Amino acid sequence: MTDAQPASTPERRSRLVVLAGPTAVGKGTVADDVRRNHPDVWISVSATTRPPRPGEVNGVHYWFVSDEEFDRMIAEDDLLEWAVVHKAARYGTPRQPVDLALASGRPAMLEIDLQGARQVRTTMPDALFVFLKPPSWDELVRRLVGRGTETEEERTRRLDTAREELAAEPEFDVTIVNHEVHAAADQLVSLMMLD
Repeated sequence: MTDAQPASTPERRSRLVVLAGPTAVGKGTVADDVRRNHPDVWISVSATTRPPRPGEVNGVHYWFVSDEEFDRMIAEDDLLEWAVVHKAARYGTPRQPVDLALASGRPAMLEIDLQGARQVRTTMPDALFVFLKPPSWDELVRRLVGRGTETEEERTRRLDTAREELAAEPEFDVTIVNHEVHAAADQLVSLMMLD
């Protein structure tokens, strides 16, 4: 007669959801809504070399780092993805927190730009890629101008980038139109729970 062994449970890993879309579409606002209303969802905090906007908190909205610190993160392969965005600042996703969140089995999400999403597609092709789209071009322009955080030159550069980013929609698995933030966030979370 042998001693009964407890059945081992397989390691539970969650599927990564990658949220991307054009500038000013509301990615950060949707992510904030998910953070507030769905605390079970882990959301990555990106590192950036740009200065904080009014109200942004280091470690909550972004990790605000120097160019030297960002260079170190690249050299030590500490970033899952990184890119220069709007021909200005660099943004990247620290790798270790993503790996830990996925290993814990929690629903996990990256809120990143198009360049970053493309890099993650090559390293983590099993992720679910979600494109956040504005209701219209005019609404996207209104949102960008309305937030009042960029100069006229920066707005022009961001809108030029947004045209290119909108053309990438077919690269994504799912599209959510951001008519209203809370509804878009709920739709995103419902996609996470399908697995």
